[in-house]
Amino acid sequence: MTQTPVSLPLLTGPPPAAQNSPDWVRISMASAYALRFRSGRFTRDFDFGGINLLLNYDEGCMSDCGYCGLARSRAGTYTDKSFIRVEWPLVNTDELIDRMARFEDKLTRLCISMVTHGHAYRDTCEITRRIAERVSTPLSILVAPPTLTLERLEEFKRLGVDMIGIGLDAVTEDLFRSIRTDVPKGGLKWTKYWEIVQEARAVFGPWKVNVHTLVGLGETDADMVELFCMLRDKQIFSYLFCFNPEPDSRMAEDPKSPITRWRRVQLARHLVEESGYGMDDFTFDDDGNLVDMGPDTTTVTAAIDTGIPFMTNGCPGENGEPGCTRPYGSYRPSEPFRDFPFQPNEDDLTEVRDQLALGVPLQHRVKIDTTSRPNDSKEY
Repeated sequence: MTQTPVSLPLLTGPPPAAQNSPDWVRISMASAYALRFRSGRFTRDFDFGGINLLLNYDEGCMSDCGYCGLARSRAGTYTDKSFIRVEWPLVNTDELIDRMARFEDKLTRLCISMVTHGHAYRDTCEITRRIAERVSTPLSILVAPPTLTLERLEEFKRLGVDMIGIGLDAVTEDLFRSIRTDVPKGGLKWTKYWEIVQEARAVFGPWKVNVHTLVGLGETDADMVELFCMLRDKQIFSYLFCFNPEPDSRMAEDPKSPITRWRRVQLARHLVEESGYGMDDFTFDDDGNLVDMGPDTTTVTAAIDTGIPFMTNGCPGENGEPGCTRPYGSYRPSEPFRDFPFQPNEDDLTEVRDQLALGVPLQHRVKIDTTSRPNDSKEY
């Protein structure tokens, strides 16, 4: 039987344009809810106005960090990859800014997250210009240090950027090297990150720079607290995140930090920044784990009672109120809050006090992370 050949239709016109930055960006799912790109709700009602943007490129991020969902060697295309274990919808930048302008009275902080890419600096400047023309909400940039110089930081400030964040994540040089430098593709340099921290501090001034630290990559509590103290002395904020293993990443099988450890590190960071605590004010065991917060129980109790140490610590709003509260930044939507995007109530604090278990060695706590159990209700 002779088959008649099938003629394929000729395609006319240029190929579809790539949906890359600066004309396209990803936004956090919480931002998509707030700006009505997606329908959904949080399990608890609270005001949310911290909008997070992430640059988008077909090639993805050129770095290859062992814990990151966007890692270059992680399986899948960039558009299919998750970031902190949740979806980041892709949206048109100009439509996004239209919605920012429409809902500006509800916004508290904007943040552009760069990725390691040859066009990231140029495109971040362009997006910043477009935003600044339409919206006056304070703007931060979570920078990609390999793409930056002192002059480029100065240009960010000239364009109206209010704060700079640096995602150090791994808090010791050895840990940074093992997870972010000596990797299959796209190794990063500890010295470059600290160079940008120091230059950002010089350009933007006191308490206008923050360093992201990730609890659970293999550091000790003593390592974390030492860094908190050093940053505090330089008038630089430390922002806490909890390691949340990404499927198919090189650290996919590593466990999340026990909730007791996480709560103690949260409290320690608050005491360092807000009450002037130093290393000698804390009690550590022989393995560097936090056991207690020292003899000043009045200060410690007062801090716990406010609930503030356990809230998301992020860039502030225009009047110093919580601005970037990052729902789902350290936990999945189906899990209980690791950090609260609102002030915890008394029921929340009762649970937090139990989780802290101050004075009890960490290894004596029940080895079940209560935050690994899903909530009864889920957010979509």
